[in-house]
Amino acid sequence: QVQLVESGGGLVQPGGSLRLSCAASGFTIITYWMYWVRQAPGKGLEWVSVIRLDGSSYYADSVKGRFTVLRDNAKNTMYLQMNGLKSEDTAVYYCARDRGGGSSDGMDYWGKGALVTVSS
Repeated sequence: QVQLVESGGGLVQPGGSLRLSCAASGFTIITYWMYWVRQAPGKGLEWVSVIRLDGSSYYADSVKGRFTVLRDNAKNTMYLQMNGLKSEDTAVYYCARDRGGGSSDGMDYWGKGALVTVSS
């Protein structure tokens, strides 16, 4: 059974840091491109980052230099390290699996999301 479970969300001050986790089961994450996607209150979905099969990662302009995707293959878990958080980063963060496994063919499985609130 394919499952993705996010954790690590919460309230953080502007300029602070937070690390989200995405624990996967039912498949091995190193065989799929994996994504982080977020949805701010009242807004649509926004692609945040992707980690490819070889571990290379790419980011939306809005988070470049502040967010980093990490992968622990032994734990079958993906992480999103968020530094220098801004109020506009407030959103529900989802991890998702690429449908095609090795290319951006769409996302077939999603976690339930983790809420990150950046506020003083």
